[in-house]
Amino acid sequence: MKKIVIAALATLAAASSMAAQNNVGSCGWGSKVFQGQSGVAPQVLAVTTNGTSGNQTFGITFGTSGCTQDGVVSSTWKTAMYIDGNRVALARDAAAGQGESLDTLATVMGVKADDRALFAATIKDNFGTIFATEAVAANLKAVLASNAQLAGYAAVI
Repeated sequence: MKKIVIAALATLAAASSMAAQNNVGSCGWGSKVFQGQSGVAPQVLAVTTNGTSGNQTFGITFGTSGCTQDGVVSSTWKTAMYIDGNRVALARDAAAGQGESLDTLATVMGVKADDRALFAATIKDNFGTIFATEAVAANLKAVLASNAQLAGYAAVI
């Protein structure tokens, strides 16, 4: 019986943590109780509050508790996997400001055709910052977020 309870709690925790990504946890009682707090503990507590009470589901369904019905479910796993799997080729192309892996990254991230040249130039100009550490995705996100025209693309990283 203990094993079943532990498995159920682990499943709930995993499902709750997935729900917290990409602002999905930005509504419901948990987001209100722990609003403005940062770090792992407040995030886990907010998501657990929403998950165990079911209030976030209710809020999204009926537009209450700070939830809206027009949200978009998104995932950053494709971008992160592409960056991790193609780091060497991406670094080479980023240094040059052009190339197949950089074009593919732009496609995976949904960069519009009008923004492609600026995207490539920004990555080239910030090569030292983006590839300074192993946290390439986080560094790229910060660089894109600091550019007014490209800031919207930072959300997919």
